[in-house]
Amino acid sequence: MASKILIIGACGQIGTELTMALREEVGNRNVIASDIREGSKELMASGPFEVADATNFDQIQDLVMHYEIDEIYLMAAMLSATAEKFPMKGWALNMNSLFHVLNLAKDKKVSKVFWPSSIAVFGPTTPKHDTPQNTIMEPTTVYGISKQAGERWCEYYFKKFGVDVRSIRYPGLISYKTLPGGGTTDYAVEIYHEALKNKKYTSFLKEDTELPMMFMDDAIRAAMSLMEAPADSVKVRSSYNLAALNFTPETLSKSIRKHIPEFEIDYAPDFRQAIADSWPSSIDDSSARKDWGWKPEFDLEKMTREMLKGVKDFHEV
Repeated sequence: MASKILIIGACGQIGTELTMALREEVGNRNVIASDIREGSKELMASGPFEVADATNFDQIQDLVMHYEIDEIYLMAAMLSATAEKFPMKGWALNMNSLFHVLNLAKDKKVSKVFWPSSIAVFGPTTPKHDTPQNTIMEPTTVYGISKQAGERWCEYYFKKFGVDVRSIRYPGLISYKTLPGGGTTDYAVEIYHEALKNKKYTSFLKEDTELPMMFMDDAIRAAMSLMEAPADSVKVRSSYNLAALNFTPETLSKSIRKHIPEFEIDYAPDFRQAIADSWPSSIDDSSARKDWGWKPEFDLEKMTREMLKGVKDFHEV
């Protein structure tokens, strides 16, 4: 019998595409999407959906019991740029939702948990190039602090209670299917929309700001692969480093100009520049490659082709 999966935060940037991919894999009825608000027409039409608040334990537990859930993907979070504006709200959402899910797993109500961490766990004292799996972590943002604390709690619940929790430190994620949700790497999505619409873009990061990035298809595949891996091959129970691409706004604009020669970019760095400066420029993900066979499929050129085609279709719908 197929696992029954609950996705909390199913209408966000990752949650939307993860829901559709999992429904394709295990069947629409076996994936219950939930969020504090309704999502896209496609998501709502494709299978069960429940309005639920990730910070309300009773609501989440009711869904788990009602649908006899085996696995939870907790995708609800307040991202870096937004959480800087609402620190207490960001902390409350990011931490309380995780405790609710870990406690349900501790009490054997669910058997497996996926929770995404982020490169935001690193800080200015972390080695910037080829950031190791185990390294100095002194995050300087509310989002990063909550993700670092979350990683420690995940490992604690695994060691203390045997909770099968699995996690990935996502880099910046790029997708044409949903609009950006308040992250510091959002420029890498906005730039494609503006390139097609106005042939010009003003970046909120400096031209030489190199950050680790990933196309959404790879990000979804990574989560599903990690969850499918045998438990004894998941050696890291805090969170795995994950890498695919590294580029700057200038490199990205050159990649776009191959398709739209008249595209122009200028720069007006804002408060997000300081956040980006505290993050790594490249990541060593050899543990994920060795333990469960991680390998990205998209390079910069392939991603730009896919994004321009996808964004064009997005605006024509």
